[in-house]
Amino acid sequence: MARIDPIRLEIFRHLFEAIAEEMGVALVRSASSPNIKERHDSSCAIFDEDGGMGAQAAHIPVHLGSTPLSVKACMDVLSFEPGDIAIVNDPYEGGTHLPDVTLVSPVFVKGKKRPAFYVANRAHHADIGGAVPGSMPMSTEIFQEGIRIPPVKIVERGKLNRAAWDILLRNVRTPEERAGDLSAQIAANKTGERRLLELVKKNGLDETLRYLRALQAYTEKSLRETIRRIPDGDYSAEDFMDGDGIEDRPIRIAVTIRIRGEKAVVDFTGSDPQVRGNVNTIPAITLSSVIFAFRCLVKENVPANAGLYAPIKVVAPAGSVVNALPPAAVCAGNVETSSRIVDVLFRALSKAMPDVIPAASQGSMNSLIVGGIDPRTGRPFTYYETMAGGMGARPGKDGLDAVHTNMTNTLNTPIEAAEIAYPFRVHVLQIRKGSGGKGRFKGGEGIRRGIEFLSDVTVSIITDRRKTRPYGLAGGGDGASGRNILIREGKESELPHKANIQASKGDIVIYETPGGGGFGAPETSAAGG
Repeated sequence: MARIDPIRLEIFRHLFEAIAEEMGVALVRSASSPNIKERHDSSCAIFDEDGGMGAQAAHIPVHLGSTPLSVKACMDVLSFEPGDIAIVNDPYEGGTHLPDVTLVSPVFVKGKKRPAFYVANRAHHADIGGAVPGSMPMSTEIFQEGIRIPPVKIVERGKLNRAAWDILLRNVRTPEERAGDLSAQIAANKTGERRLLELVKKNGLDETLRYLRALQAYTEKSLRETIRRIPDGDYSAEDFMDGDGIEDRPIRIAVTIRIRGEKAVVDFTGSDPQVRGNVNTIPAITLSSVIFAFRCLVKENVPANAGLYAPIKVVAPAGSVVNALPPAAVCAGNVETSSRIVDVLFRALSKAMPDVIPAASQGSMNSLIVGGIDPRTGRPFTYYETMAGGMGARPGKDGLDAVHTNMTNTLNTPIEAAEIAYPFRVHVLQIRKGSGGKGRFKGGEGIRRGIEFLSDVTVSIITDRRKTRPYGLAGGGDGASGRNILIREGKESELPHKANIQASKGDIVIYETPGGGGFGAPETSAAGG
């Protein structure tokens, strides 16, 4: 077997990652919706001929850990030919939740009958149909959440599948914006295909694939060495979600992590059964959360690829809230349940690595979804945003203020962009002082963000950590729980953690996002000092 040159390996790593990053640039710059072009709520990756992830851009963890399952689903169902592009969003076939639409393209090298690579991107569409604008209802079954797309070709041999395109666009509230975002996704995949073929032309297919596999092996070796440094043992933890928006009761997420040598088994037995509301999640999200947590333990900046999956086995009982069966509602599982899964994983790992693991971060993506008719144009609009909060304090460092944490990695929508695109006025945006947990190292602060509506709208609120609080570690205090507030005619009232409401022109919705937990007991001065 030919020797792997470490310098050449590093060069190939950056070449592969640059292709995924360029795909992301093409997608963001050509998208129509502020959610993608401003917030970058999208992700891109390249895959080997077997569907194993080869490289990803530094985009959104909850997308990219699960995208390989979308690629596999398309490979299992479809027979790809040059020029094809598949589309899928079904959570029960490798998707996450219905607004996240994934496009998968084969990359054929001349003279080969099967694809040599695949490229894929996933983007959150601000509406995908369903019971309410923005497609995040207080649902009790997936059919209420929007149009459900199994793996199907949206482009066949280079030609748009007009029937599939029309079916999709006739089931959404903002078809022109959706068409623009889908076109941007197509362009992103074509960018990735073109760059991969240029790489093969310069280096040869065998050499390119050899170094792609070597990078996967390098990542796997690094993760195995990381797991080996964790003391053997069983480490258990639990945490709770505020509820599912339908029934007023907490929802338990439990895990036991079994470390044996260089392998880990992550067992969610003991988590609550799937619930009526929309916080159920599916194996793709649970797997993504696990992979994210373990990748955070690796000291060096290893490539994110299929090597991360090999040393870890995930046990998620079928019919539980972390592995729901259809037709369970799942639209909030992607944003809220994934956040709590990471909290539980870190809490368990803190028992094995108390000097490494940080306190809990805010534990919610704080989704605000708004839709209605824009009085300036007379046309429908849909708005989606997740909001920053406090990062948990770390051993030796305070947490960061006002950041997106753990399973989300988006930007905020700038005030100017929001007010141009939507009938809104941003009423307040500031750091939420005092929300971080106390400790030797202080938890990061959340934010206070309020939007005044300039027309009658439908509002969907998908949040958590409004009843529970982000935990502190090693004697550190818990972070503050969040609040959702409605101001109507000057009167303030508390909103639920999850709800669909009708808001009137002049109403203001304010989110106060959670702070991060503190780390270490607060230092006290000596008596009389």
